[in-house]
Amino acid sequence: MSSALVGDRPTPAPSPAVPARARRTRLLALPEVRWAALATAAFLLAFPLDLAGAPAWAWGPLYAVCYAAGGWEPGLEGLRALRERSLDVDLLMVVAALGAAAIGQFLDGGLLIVIFAVSGALEALATRRTADSVRGLLDLAPAMALRLPPDGGDGDGERVAADALRVGDLVLVRPGERLPADGTVLDGRSEVDQATITGEPLPVTKEAGDEVFAGTLNGTGALRVRVGRDPSDSVLARIVAMVEEASETKAPTQLFIEKVEQRYSVGVVVATLALFAVPLALGAAFTGTLLRAMTFMIVASPCAVVLATMPPLLSAIANAGRHGVLVKSAVVMERLGAVTKVALDKTGTLTEGTPRVTDIRTLPGTDLTGDEVLALAATAEHPSEHPLARAVVAAARERGLPLEGAHDFAAAPGRGVRALVAGRTVQVGSPERLLADEAARTSVMAAYASTRAAGGGSAAEGRDGSGGAADDGDGGTLVLVVVDGVPSALLRLADLPRPKAAEAVAGLRELTGRTPVLLTGDTPAAAAALARETGIDEVRAGLLPQDKAAAVREWQERGERVLVVGDGVNDAPALATAHSGIAMGRTGSDLSLETADAVVVRDELVAVPAVVALSRRARRVVVQNLVIASVCIGALVVWDLVGHLPLPLGVAGHEGSTVLVGLNGLRLLRRSA
Repeated sequence: MSSALVGDRPTPAPSPAVPARARRTRLLALPEVRWAALATAAFLLAFPLDLAGAPAWAWGPLYAVCYAAGGWEPGLEGLRALRERSLDVDLLMVVAALGAAAIGQFLDGGLLIVIFAVSGALEALATRRTADSVRGLLDLAPAMALRLPPDGGDGDGERVAADALRVGDLVLVRPGERLPADGTVLDGRSEVDQATITGEPLPVTKEAGDEVFAGTLNGTGALRVRVGRDPSDSVLARIVAMVEEASETKAPTQLFIEKVEQRYSVGVVVATLALFAVPLALGAAFTGTLLRAMTFMIVASPCAVVLATMPPLLSAIANAGRHGVLVKSAVVMERLGAVTKVALDKTGTLTEGTPRVTDIRTLPGTDLTGDEVLALAATAEHPSEHPLARAVVAAARERGLPLEGAHDFAAAPGRGVRALVAGRTVQVGSPERLLADEAARTSVMAAYASTRAAGGGSAAEGRDGSGGAADDGDGGTLVLVVVDGVPSALLRLADLPRPKAAEAVAGLRELTGRTPVLLTGDTPAAAAALARETGIDEVRAGLLPQDKAAAVREWQERGERVLVVGDGVNDAPALATAHSGIAMGRTGSDLSLETADAVVVRDELVAVPAVVALSRRARRVVVQNLVIASVCIGALVVWDLVGHLPLPLGVAGHEGSTVLVGLNGLRLLRRSA
């Protein structure tokens, strides 16, 4: 099981120490904290005076300040809810405190107000901590950047604000500095610690052509980076935006609790009135009856139940965001843990989606080596913009082969290219189109099959190709190179799986109890080959976008909760139809990124089972919180009904359980979640 999200991660370098005065200033910036502090201070001054038998004029005003400071805001919110025919739990607390004061229990009512106010302040602090843990990611990006001249000349450059950088700007990142923006390395070589974005435990070597992220820490080398995204659209900024969006949503469990809360609160009020009216009618003492009824109202209020859901889910979202998975809402975080079936796209999701040369097989009748044929083919293909042409050129460059100039270049759609290279006529394209004679084609394919079976020729790492070439029957694409009219070699191009794709498939199988399904518009042969390599046993190939969505609906009608993982425009309908959708961020189209519920920033497929596992842990914490809250409330209610529960003890037990479930939910903020 991948630990991309749930394993241990290195702790980032500590931020500069914050002076105590600055911490206190930020703490008091929260109105809930200010009012709670005032209420607590007034109570602590009134409490000893009251116990010492001081006159009422000495401690009475202090209790009044305590009640007003700690109770005005929840009371006002409760009245507003009452006008909308909704009974708020906050109003129950305030009424209970006023009821205690009405019977002369100023100390008990004040304690209730203080504990309730402090509990609200702790909740506000917890919410702020969750938000700060995400917004704090932006602080990782430096405030200033060294922008170089546009031509990359030898000028000294200028220091500019990092948020003033724009796409296309060239910046210099010196050793030990943090990168100011997302972009691509133009030159230089260094190790970059990008654990804050991707969760990778070790620094990653970066050189020309590699992508880098704002906020990551450069190592010992200098890098020149071309800015690829505006600061407002960097990975860090997107993490912040998505988690802030999530904080404004409520998971289905929370919505269910709120619906129950309304009926439950009405039930508490009715039961409280009954506990007060019935004993009075039977001749019980007024003070004791009212105190018992107020105690019941306090301990039966469902504050802890309300806090059981959101803190774990929002904490899990923040945790996932720190590790490069952008979860758009608490609804999504809850749903991901409930998936029972996973459907994976092929190209760009399970695979890199970039054609690469994987094999070179020279043919009988040529005196050229594999590298010589590749050099000629790459030179001929160099002027072409076709994906297969770029793949051939890339393979030659990876081997360090010289690319001489091509002359008389001509490209025929669906056929290939023709060019004069070093005085030799080179044709590259589909065997079917370049070899008109069927016997010649049969001979070439037989020779290719023979050398491949014998292990001859040469191999090169690569990916998948398409169009203008032949399928080799094993998910690859064959391109014929003809030199001076002689078929000289067949190049195989294939779309190989992403690193750890098989591990991701195994992780999803372990979580859901079944193997993911491969949904693709590619050919059955290519899909079957990839399925064998990654351990998938169910394949649906040759699908149009509407076919993928129909397959998802079919499963969901059977009661499955389907997770779709894709990256292209053709995946958007399935992503929108599914119970949950995850897009691969680097190669994903704008439409798929917009439609998906979550985005994997660096296209590491192992992050998919990891975030599902994180969601399941969040759901377990929610269940734990609900059990804790229910047990505490039930025990206190039974104690009050069958015995005599002191009001201060009831207040402490009730508010203590509220704080406990809140802190339990925040455990998922830790890196080793």
